[in-house]
Amino acid sequence: MAIKQVLKMGDPVLLAVAKPVDRLDTPELHALIQDMHDTMESLNGAGLAAPQIGVGLQVVIFGFEKNQRYPDAGEVPFTVLINPQLTFLSEEKEDDWEGCLSVPGLRGMVPRYAQLRYQGVDQYGTVIDRNVNGFHARVVQHECDHLQGILYPMRIRDFRLFGFTDVLFPGQTVIDD
Repeated sequence: MAIKQVLKMGDPVLLAVAKPVDRLDTPELHALIQDMHDTMESLNGAGLAAPQIGVGLQVVIFGFEKNQRYPDAGEVPFTVLINPQLTFLSEEKEDDWEGCLSVPGLRGMVPRYAQLRYQGVDQYGTVIDRNVNGFHARVVQHECDHLQGILYPMRIRDFRLFGFTDVLFPGQTVIDD
């Protein structure tokens, strides 16, 4: 389909709460998901939320076998998740570095729940219900935050651990977020 422009932090669309999808398996929904996939792949993203390309619907995609932006992350199965619901399975949180296609060139240390259950449907209405942890859980939380108008810098607790990727990690190959 098409590679779309990813909105950047500061755009008011990224701060809006997305609306639930009420019609599944439509040509418009399939086109949106294909555009999101093409856009995410072109930028080596780990995930993408519909609001990031200017569409205020509760649609996220995520997944990869290997990702050069997150070389230490394990495989995350490609998933289309619509109208997601998250349930945190413990109070335990883990801090780790995050970047975002809507916040290019920056990274920050973000606390996320270590284990969660996510539920929703795919574009055909097939129920998705998974318990996950680690990077998989982090990616789901990050993408679902976009549906609530939350960008990862809003979750940072210590702004000494937020900055430009090439400054925070000198000498490393920098993949622009």
